[in-house]
Amino acid sequence: MILYYKLYRINKNFTEMKSVFINRDGLEKVKLRNLWIYNKELKLIPKVSESGEVVKVFSPDKKFVGIGFLNPKSKITLRMLSFKEEAIGKDFFVERVKKTLEKRKHLENITNAYRVIHAEADGLSGLIVDYYDGYLSIQINSAAMEYFRDLIIQSLIDVLNPKGIYEKSDGKSREKEGLTTQDRVLYGEIPEKIEIFEYNAKFFVNLKESQKTGFYLDQRENRKVVSDFVKEGFEVLDLFSNSGGFGIHCALKGASFVKFVDISSNAVDYIEKNLSLNSIKNYEIVKEDVFDFLKQEVKTGKKYDLIILDPPPFAKTKNEKEGAIRGFKYLILNSLKLLNENGYLAVFNCSHHVSMQDLIDTTLQACKDSSSTVEIKKFLTQDTDHPYVLNIPSSFYLKGFLSQKV
Repeated sequence: MILYYKLYRINKNFTEMKSVFINRDGLEKVKLRNLWIYNKELKLIPKVSESGEVVKVFSPDKKFVGIGFLNPKSKITLRMLSFKEEAIGKDFFVERVKKTLEKRKHLENITNAYRVIHAEADGLSGLIVDYYDGYLSIQINSAAMEYFRDLIIQSLIDVLNPKGIYEKSDGKSREKEGLTTQDRVLYGEIPEKIEIFEYNAKFFVNLKESQKTGFYLDQRENRKVVSDFVKEGFEVLDLFSNSGGFGIHCALKGASFVKFVDISSNAVDYIEKNLSLNSIKNYEIVKEDVFDFLKQEVKTGKKYDLIILDPPPFAKTKNEKEGAIRGFKYLILNSLKLLNENGYLAVFNCSHHVSMQDLIDTTLQACKDSSSTVEIKKFLTQDTDHPYVLNIPSSFYLKGFLSQKV
């Protein structure tokens, strides 16, 4: 049941909003259409009745520059919402949702699962909404979106008419915003398993138990690109395999054998279910830490024609970057040792603080230590329903490449 007790208060006309003044640094970010304004980039902050309250934003010389949300509890104190004068009400959110859906229309024949709203990249800072065959999985990770929670949910219902909505908001992100973790059914009913498809592959998704919002939709196009290089008889190693996406696509393209490695019991369970769903027979699932697995696998002398490295984020802060690069070096070096000549290696990095160049340089060092030569075949990034907006550097997070050992 959707609550409406806030609606009288948050359908704000432009004239009712309080005013915030940014300094010169903040103004430069606004000119670049960057939505994140930090505390040190603000000149004058008014008192607000609740974190996430909508405010008018002015330049140092008192010129109107936009509308944003204010949260004095957060390091990202101001999040821009609009760069023009307008009321923030249900019509505003309905139009935003409709606009994002229009951008995703090209995916309708490819899949029944895609990201509807990708936070800042779709102009709604701290809001993520994924669609799974009629069901929605959402994250509300900023005080700004929390403030408009009821209005957002009702807008999603009106536009998408979902059978159910599940909230799996990120605890660490919400903690930084002064919010508590949420993990619950918000609307309708959520089944234990939802069947989705992408291209000719099928997968089960459990919105309640899975990581993040359900499935790694951002890798959809990359799973196809990598599997397109598979030839009949290939033996494939899918590391950090999660629910088996890359390996299953490879098997469907003619790989004769796929080995999946993941330390999560839930992931291993879903790999088994997804293999059965796709009628794949020749495989092995290893429930083990990938670093430990590689150490032992290299000793066996086993070789593969394609290896996929898709680890979780190693560097969530700048301070963790050095350790992350050491981790990548170990993974890439040992994967090169396991590759047949002319075999392929796909490497992915979803840590914002580790750049594409870092990944290339680390691979080059691994080549040196393993006496290998690799040729880059494709550079890879997130699929189009996870847009990279040039004005918002944080929206570019998934970097990778497919290489061949020559």
